Order: sequence, then structure tokens, then C-alpha cells
Amino acid sequence: MSDRALSFGAIAQAYERFRPGYPVELFDVVTGYAGRPVTTALEIGAGTGKATRLLARRGVSVTATDPDAAMLAELRKHVPPGVRTVCAAFEDLRPGESHGLVYAAAALHWTNPAGRWSRVAGLLEPGGVFASFAGPMGLVDPAVEEAVRAARAPFLESDDVPSPDGTAAGHPMQWPGTELQRSEWFTGVRQSVIERNLTMSAGDYVGYLSTVSAYLMLPQPQQARVLGQILRVLPGTVEIAADIVVHLARRRDER
Repeated sequence: MSDRALSFGAIAQAYERFRPGYPVELFDVVTGYAGRPVTTALEIGAGTGKATRLLARRGVSVTATDPDAAMLAELRKHVPPGVRTVCAAFEDLRPGESHGLVYAAAALHWTNPAGRWSRVAGLLEPGGVFASFAGPMGLVDPAVEEAVRAARAPFLESDDVPSPDGTAAGHPMQWPGTELQRSEWFTGVRQSVIERNLTMSAGDYVGYLSTVSAYLMLPQPQQARVLGQILRVLPGTVEIAADIVVHLARRRDER
């Protein structure tokens, strides 16, 4: 696992404070696809539990896994007491009990592609559902976006995480749907989008950027400078396009 993937524990409280949660609609999309009650679930890279609490508060028995103990410590402050936590990277999880749902919320791109889908399948019961949901937070106003890009440019060319398999942003099927379609382990691949717009103060938006891995990997003096420069070019409030792209697939009963 890369250093970038393990960069979040030091800012676990900021991650919880500035990262938006997930709407109830997401739960409805996942359970609607499942077509049956989802009673058990395992989360890959649970972070501070933004997605964990969405399911756990609706009666799902969730096992939340993350390689960073600091992130799990923050998670435990915010989730129901019945949530089980496992401090382990996805690659270190071993098949044992199976789950009706395995999911990743803005975390799957940190996992090792080698054997990714056989590992996920090994954690699912036959016919169980895999779900991945994520989406970039983009500034709606092009002029504000350009001002931020210019402020960031001396330090970072981009703060995006590129598609792991190189799928272009405009492709009708985005990653990981592209991989799922090629996988012998899964069928019924579906992609949907939950449209979401947010309004944030300039300070909260910069707080969000402070939890993005591209900034976390900068030396501390550079990180402070670039975030300060971005704050100076922002208006008091910003409009954010924060659509959630959802990928769903079902484990084949037999390969």
C-alpha cells in the first residue's frame, strides 16, 4: 500500500469535520439493487465511518476495516456501538465469514489491483452485492475553478486521483465498472449517479482540500502555502458539484 494511501490518519479529525457524508438515497440505491434485505456488510477502507453509519443506523451489521488505527479510532466516536472494526488493509483480509454486501466509499482506488476481484468475491456470499461509490468535489463556477488552479499550479499540477485503469473521464462506464465488466467473478454491473450540490464556506472548502491526499503528500510548509493561497482567491462561499457515482455488481453463484 502506498504512502499516499496511508496519509490520512494524521488528519482523522479534519477528515471527519470537512468530508461530506452520504445521503439516504445511496442506501436506497444499494438495497434496491440487492433486491433483498441486506443484513451483513463489510466496508473496505472505512475511514472515519461516513458510509459505515449510513448502513449501521438502518439495521445492517457492519464490519468496518481500515489499515489506519487513527482513522478507526475516529470512526468509533461516530458509529453505533454494534459496528465491528478490523485494523487491516484490504489485501490482508482473509476469507472467513461471508457478507451480503461488500462496499468501498472513495477508497477502492487505494487497493492493489492484483487479485482485487477474487478477494472481494471471497468476502461475499454467493449472489452477494459489491458496491463502490465515490465522486470528485468540483467547483461549479469556472472562474473560481481557474483561480484555484492558478493558485495551486506552483505546487501541484493536479489534485485529482487518476482513474486506476486509465478510463477517460467522459467514458460512459467509469472505473471500477470497467474492471467489473471484465471480471469473471461478477455480473450485472450497473452504474448510476446521485446528483448532489453543496454550498460551503471558503474555509470549509480549504479544510476539505487539507484532507485530500495530493496536499497531504506535500511538505508541511508547501501545504500551508498552497492552501493559504487558495483561500485568498476564493469568495466567501463556494458552490460544489459533489455527485456520487455508484457502481454495483453481483457475485456470480458459480464461475
